[in-house]
Amino acid sequence: MARVKKGVNALKTRRNVLRQAKGFRFGRSTKERQAYEALAHAGMHAFAHRKDKKNDFRMLWNVKINAFVREHNLTYSTFINLLKKKNVLLDRKILADLAENQPESLKRVIAKVS
Repeated sequence: MARVKKGVNALKTRRNVLRQAKGFRFGRSTKERQAYEALAHAGMHAFAHRKDKKNDFRMLWNVKINAFVREHNLTYSTFINLLKKKNVLLDRKILADLAENQPESLKRVIAKVS
C-alpha cells in the first residue's frame, strides 16, 4: 500500500478550525489544539443554551402576562386557570404579545373569562 502524507488535508482542516475560532481570545484563535478545544466547548454550550432559550422566553411571557393581569385584579395563576376552564386556546406567547402590543384585545379576553 502506498504511503499517504495527508499534508493538504491537514492544512485544510487546520485552516477551517482556525477560521471558525476567529475572534476567540488568546491562543484559542491562533493555536490549533486550543482552537479545537474551544470550538468543542462552544458547540456544547450553544446546544445547551438553545434548549435554555425556550425556558427563558416562557418565563418572560409569564412575567408580561402577570404584569398586565395584575392591573385587572387577577393573578397569573388564576388567569391561566380561568383560560383553561373556559377552553380559551391562546398560548402564553400570544397572550404576552397581546399584553405588550394590543392591550385592548387582552382586556376583552380577560372580560370573557372572568
